[in-house]
Amino acid sequence: MTTKTAVMSFCRLLIGLALVLPSIVNGYKLRYHDESFTPDVVLRVTESSISRACSTRYSVLINGTAPGPEIRLRQGRTYWIRVYNDMETQNLTMHWHGLSMAASPFSDGSPQASQWPIAPQYFFDYELHPDVGDAGTYFYHSHIGFQAMSASGPLIIEDDDPPYQYDEERIVHLSDLFLKTDEEIETGLTTPPYVWSGETNNVLVNGQGLPLNTGARDGDNECSLATILVEPEKVYRLRFIGATALSFVSLAFQGHNNLSIIEVDGDYTQPLEVDYLQIGPGQRFSVLMRTKRREELEEDRANGINQYFLQIETRERPISVRSYAVLIYPGGSYNVSTAPANPPITLPSTALGWLDYELRPLTPNNFPTLAEVTRRVTVTITQIVNNTMVTFLQNGFPWTESFPPMPYLVALYNEEMSLFPSYESAVNNGGMDNRTRTFPAKLGEVLEIVIQMTGQGNGILNVHPFHAHGSHFYDIGSGNGTYDLVQNEERLKGTEPVRRDTTMLYRYTRSGIAGATLGWRAWRLRVTNAGVWLAHCHILQHMMMGMQTVWVFGDRNDVLRLGYPAVKGYLSYGGEAYGNSSRWPTCVHYWDDDDD
Repeated sequence: MTTKTAVMSFCRLLIGLALVLPSIVNGYKLRYHDESFTPDVVLRVTESSISRACSTRYSVLINGTAPGPEIRLRQGRTYWIRVYNDMETQNLTMHWHGLSMAASPFSDGSPQASQWPIAPQYFFDYELHPDVGDAGTYFYHSHIGFQAMSASGPLIIEDDDPPYQYDEERIVHLSDLFLKTDEEIETGLTTPPYVWSGETNNVLVNGQGLPLNTGARDGDNECSLATILVEPEKVYRLRFIGATALSFVSLAFQGHNNLSIIEVDGDYTQPLEVDYLQIGPGQRFSVLMRTKRREELEEDRANGINQYFLQIETRERPISVRSYAVLIYPGGSYNVSTAPANPPITLPSTALGWLDYELRPLTPNNFPTLAEVTRRVTVTITQIVNNTMVTFLQNGFPWTESFPPMPYLVALYNEEMSLFPSYESAVNNGGMDNRTRTFPAKLGEVLEIVIQMTGQGNGILNVHPFHAHGSHFYDIGSGNGTYDLVQNEERLKGTEPVRRDTTMLYRYTRSGIAGATLGWRAWRLRVTNAGVWLAHCHILQHMMMGMQTVWVFGDRNDVLRLGYPAVKGYLSYGGEAYGNSSRWPTCVHYWDDDDD
């Protein structure tokens, strides 16, 4: 080795050590994620044709599949998940639906709020730290356009000591199948003239299903119903994940109506017996189901029943779609290539306000009383229909990919202080700062948030599953017309509202009457997690049509608590926090257990 070569090698070594060794920046560590850094999970996102339900569609896939692989993490630990955008032209983010990213603000995966998207052929390392108490059922999904229709997967936070006993568990991941491409749907919804996506072509279970029409197979593609394998005389935890793009569904098992809800949206509940579920996009439920005794199975088989169907039906759409999966016991014959000619179950119509005042937390959850509420904010949802477009507004404004021109948190860190909302203006304006189209709140406040549906002309009304990033809220119910504080307080007497992250704004009439209030959903929220957080309808089409907004929790020092040098790599598209084939990323480590 020559002297010159040795000197250059030594210099590179010094530079590498300087980057690898942690730099303390406002209590956080800045680290270089080179070849010595090993992420806990790797997700590679691609796009290609895939066959599902005997139909071929060009789709966004995670590790080559739809849904993506199941991820299991433990609460109270730090994980790094590396997400590669292996697509040629599309941007990407990944959102960890239901988990708070309060300590890792650039890891929330919302491109309109928290981070620049991952550019094609780049990758991004997400830091996740599920808190103790987060054990439950979640999922991850892209937050770009219509990608989440196929780009999603189960995310389970495991409990060290589950409060309920069961033998095994099964995941039931529900997703829609649209035969139009993502690009066709996005263009129709966001570019004049407006073209609706159409209704879902199928509701899939764990990515599987049969064509809804007999013989409607795409070429020689084979397909089958999803199977849920169980054994007799056992208790199963069934984790239902509502990863649908549009479909609000009702479902039940043939011959098994002994379901007990024990968890909703990542929070344990007191057991509540039900015989069916209603699940909207973004919602999750865990239920316990005791399987049949051997004697019951023998009796059913003597009567010609060898398998039991999970029956799924969409609700609140112009066309109802029915699909199935199969519950299978060992020893019986079964057929997964044919759906029943006649539905084995009669599922009920939509139950408006289903379980709103019936669910109870398993343990006390610090629910804020009315006396603790410091401020009430009403978010008024309006649908605007004109000759060329259909748009959703919150308090008179939409939030789309064209507003703001960069992720909101990035804009604030880039010293665009003119974009920081005025708390005083918002308070004087019912909660929204019109200049920034955001809803600010101070840490320590207790908000009562009312999402109020209103009519506009002849617009067709829909159900809206509203999801909040950043923290769980306490759901305090829903109803028709205008929110009535006194009346709802009467309803709340004797109840213990549970914490949720996605709840349903129902429709009580089919079409809008201009200016009329046509239903509400209300939450209470303790403002504790500083940051910039999206709140939006989780129907993908509605999000693209403007039904989302941003909440800013905390003052400037709270929100921008990291110094500029630490976050510099996050503040530009393709910045140093994003890696590619020729560059390792430099990342902020927010948690101190990353060497464990």
